[in-house]
Amino acid sequence: MPTGRSTTIAAEAEIRTYKGQDRALRADRLGTAGLLLSVLAASAPLMVVAGVMPTIFGVMGIVGQPLLFVILGVVLALFGVGYAEMSRHVHNAGAFYAYIARGLGPTAGAAASLVALVAYSAMQVGVYGILGFEVSGLFATYLDTELAWWIPALAAVAATGALGWLKIDLNAKVLGVLLLVECALVVVFDLAALGKPGPEGLSLGAFDPAGLSGAGLGTALCFCIAAFVGFEQSPVYAEETSRPHIVVSRVMFLAVGFVALFFALSAWALSVATGPTGIVKASADAGPALLFELTASRLGATFTDVLHVLFVTGMFAAMLSFHNVVARYAFAMGREGLLPARFGRTSPGTGAPATGSLLQTVVAALVVLAFALTDDLPTGDPTAPVLHLFTWMGSVGALGVTVLMAAASFAVIAFFVRRGTARAQVWRLVAAGLAGAALVGIAVYTVKDFAVLVAADEGSALSWALPGIIALAALGGLAHGLLLKSRRPGTHARIGLGNEAFRLDQAAEATERT
Repeated sequence: MPTGRSTTIAAEAEIRTYKGQDRALRADRLGTAGLLLSVLAASAPLMVVAGVMPTIFGVMGIVGQPLLFVILGVVLALFGVGYAEMSRHVHNAGAFYAYIARGLGPTAGAAASLVALVAYSAMQVGVYGILGFEVSGLFATYLDTELAWWIPALAAVAATGALGWLKIDLNAKVLGVLLLVECALVVVFDLAALGKPGPEGLSLGAFDPAGLSGAGLGTALCFCIAAFVGFEQSPVYAEETSRPHIVVSRVMFLAVGFVALFFALSAWALSVATGPTGIVKASADAGPALLFELTASRLGATFTDVLHVLFVTGMFAAMLSFHNVVARYAFAMGREGLLPARFGRTSPGTGAPATGSLLQTVVAALVVLAFALTDDLPTGDPTAPVLHLFTWMGSVGALGVTVLMAAASFAVIAFFVRRGTARAQVWRLVAAGLAGAALVGIAVYTVKDFAVLVAADEGSALSWALPGIIALAALGGLAHGLLLKSRRPGTHARIGLGNEAFRLDQAAEATERT
């Protein structure tokens, strides 16, 4: 004869959040490989090599770009030391804002939640611009058809939104296949460039610290930080991983190491192909076409054609990765009362954060349409989505993520000091402090040079309006947090707790019954 006690235990074993099963992300969906592929997809290797690196070389004049990736790899590894330790203690799809809430307080966490939502949304939406530009170019080249950039961009919005509703392990497989093929093609180029170097041979001149002295160093730092974005997303999936206390930190360091090494070698290969003294001029002349020109002369037209296609699929993988992150941030915020409760529900069939996914899809469609409507040419200005949508939104997103990483570094220190374990964690806290100071410096440099970053004219309102988006998000989040504190103190106290709030509710109910 079954007892009430056994039924209760079975029910509790199934519940993942204090709101019940429909507020739960499905556990044990991702292992180390699946999570690693999901977060690395956001770094979009081919997009960085073809788009970001020529910009840093040609527009900003930073010959020492390979060294810059190594330096930032060290800074972000220091950041990861404290961030990874925090991930062992806090498992929450809100990652950044949850950590900041647990270290600096719920109100600061509310501010961070809105900054994270805006920053990752901006980075995801920005990619639609360059994808639309590239697809319209493919249609013109291979099908002799003029296609407005916003048509493939909107098609990509729909496809990304559809995949966002599916199971995360299926998403990881899609991302994994696209990423592995993309990386393989970049490695082939790297080997070809090193095997057939430019006039200066296998020169290591790009690793000379003197190459970091260009006037555009601040903007280059922001672009390179954007290239690393993805590694810090691993805690977002903590609730969906097996053994999150091990897998999340392992993936984080693997991702930082891979990105630093991969991009440093690829940037060096570009400099070798043209010669370090010629890379700035070659990049300025060719722009994003530099990689394709270099592959055409070394690997032939067929390989270059394949590279163009994989350039598009790599961007799609990055968009899907960012989409998944934004949807999970919205889910965590809905679950904790920072957004309407409907955002904290998951799809019964897939366990995906369906409402958060729909939110990001609608936002992306509206932004793409807004940029399309301001393009007054019959078939669209082919430069607008790259120079405006991609550059503006990508820069805003990179600044937001840098600010979040800096705040999270200091939150890690506060968290362990409050717990009385600072002495045991002293070396991790020192690493977090060093990373936080470096990231604050990068954020300051970024804001200072923002006009250069978005190619705005001197005195243009864009130089303060675009970074102002992050400031407004932070202020809006602070105001929301203070409002919750005064009107709904129970909700305010739960910010950053995630699943732990369910256990607190259980304990409170048990106390009331006794």
